[in-house]
Amino acid sequence: MLLDNYDIIVVGGGHAGCEAASSAARLGSQVLLITISIPMIARMSCNPAMGGIAKGQIIREIDALGGFTGIVTDHTMIQYRMLNRSKGPAMWSPRAQSDRVQFGLKWLEVLNGIPNLHIWQDMVDDVIVKENKVIGVRTKIAGDVFAKAVIITSGTFLNGKIHIGSNNFAGGRLGESSADSLTSSLFHAGIKSERLKTGTPVRVDKRSVDIQSMTEQKGDDNPGKFSFTDTPPLVDQLSCYLCYTNEMVHDILRIGFENSPLYTGRIKGTGPRYCPSIEDKIERFAGRDRHQLFIEPDGRNSNELYINGFSSSLPIEIQLKALRSIPGFEQARITQPGYAIEYDYFSPTQLHFTLESKIILNLYFAGQVNGTTGYEEAAAQGLIAGINAHQKINNDGDLVLKRSEAYIGVLIDDLVTKGTLEPYRMFTSRAEFRILLRQDNADQRLTPIGHKIGLADNARIRRLEFKTSMMEEMERILSENSVLPTDINPFLERVGTSNISHKQKYLNLILRPQIKLTELLQYDSFLNEKFSNINSNTKVFAEAVESLEILIKYGGYLEKEREIADKITRLENINIPEDVDYMAFSAMSMEAREKLLKAKPTNIGQASRISGITPSDISVLLVFLGR
Repeated sequence: MLLDNYDIIVVGGGHAGCEAASSAARLGSQVLLITISIPMIARMSCNPAMGGIAKGQIIREIDALGGFTGIVTDHTMIQYRMLNRSKGPAMWSPRAQSDRVQFGLKWLEVLNGIPNLHIWQDMVDDVIVKENKVIGVRTKIAGDVFAKAVIITSGTFLNGKIHIGSNNFAGGRLGESSADSLTSSLFHAGIKSERLKTGTPVRVDKRSVDIQSMTEQKGDDNPGKFSFTDTPPLVDQLSCYLCYTNEMVHDILRIGFENSPLYTGRIKGTGPRYCPSIEDKIERFAGRDRHQLFIEPDGRNSNELYINGFSSSLPIEIQLKALRSIPGFEQARITQPGYAIEYDYFSPTQLHFTLESKIILNLYFAGQVNGTTGYEEAAAQGLIAGINAHQKINNDGDLVLKRSEAYIGVLIDDLVTKGTLEPYRMFTSRAEFRILLRQDNADQRLTPIGHKIGLADNARIRRLEFKTSMMEEMERILSENSVLPTDINPFLERVGTSNISHKQKYLNLILRPQIKLTELLQYDSFLNEKFSNINSNTKVFAEAVESLEILIKYGGYLEKEREIADKITRLENINIPEDVDYMAFSAMSMEAREKLLKAKPTNIGQASRISGITPSDISVLLVFLGR
């Protein structure tokens, strides 16, 4: 036997695999990460960016639990923006442009620094199952390698097929081999698979582009960070740029439709609804004469530009001709064509909330193999799978986050309860408790959980305690001190809100939407001095001020959401036995009985979220359970 026995084997070195391997190893398991190519670990196969709408919240949650994605992003980002600042704080979402090469190198540095983690470059062909329990994997080079648990994080590599015009060939990503045996092995073990499709845009040499003819999109003046730890501040940001397609571009693209694998039926898998190819866009939105493109730099020392919004599987000559019809791209040189890729995934309804298979014990799935799209969604699943695999083999209990606790909880509940027939992407609209699940309070929600299981260290919990005590002291100052009209009215006029006629508490003034606590501190010397006496850490102070202002302004809404969340949590705590005979419930429709039988929900809350299950069906279950 070439390799030793391990506690956990992680198959795949993408974003899910990195978080799974690092979390399990740091918790104490001996972990083997098997990847097709070590230099391609944590590769950003699509756009060189992290975060965005709801995705930024997920990264902050990963960080709060003790994961590494936020730290790696902070160390390698070249631009930072907080999206949706014009909307309420539930919608604020951090996003960063990353240096693609440095991102992968930083992740490799992190993994190499974990003593219990061994990386092996190989191809996994088979899972070894004995008495309905996984006991290892079979690889091309090392042969059989044994472990107590296995986590599959193979991304788009399972029977991956790349399409560029009429040309198609096997590959997990452009220039990398596909994994062609693992799906068959899992199928014979009883796990069902389906096909999905995704794609990536053309890359262009920035030296061949007139970037000055486009609209510049700079980063924030005071860039934030993803991690709650003391990662280095971002300096010398790079800009992104905006431009648009036009009717000429669309006409050229339509010429290629006869050779498009999307329209000729060669692609069978379902593509992402919310990130369609450019040919999809011009068909689906035929009335629009232009579509926006985001021009994103690939890194500080790279000549490549990523053309976000120009994903395509059309022939290369059509891609180039259409691209050169966009102002600024007349002389463009392509460094990599856009392409589509089809791959196998496994319906996540076959999983428990821990991401362990319902069919094979100690076998876990995370990332795109569960039907998701996006680095952030993959990393979150990897983190949860890694934690739960370690917890399972050590009999330490499961980590399952509720929908009211984290976007990660929403993500996994949606996948396991509802499944997906298209690449799943997280949005703020998917979370019914998004006012509670803000990016600013991820540490308050999740760091105690991460610390309890041993992933978030003592420094993190001390930092959280310091932030919490700082917020409490700030709130005390605001509630105990008042300001005179003569002192504050000039400021009120300046920010566009009505004057006061008598002395008022600072706390009442903060309730006004026009008043920002940071601006008030700059104006009011008395308040500034009071706050300065508790300010011993600039970064924590800024976080505390932001979180406190949100709590004050949205206190009523937050309380209502907590009440609703508490009611739903009570339903989550009513467990349903595994051996319930749903077909015996004659008071339910046949549809409800069939769906419950297929989903096998573990509790009443999960049952209530299954499509087609009505309140009366839930009442029948509650009566059956004596509730």
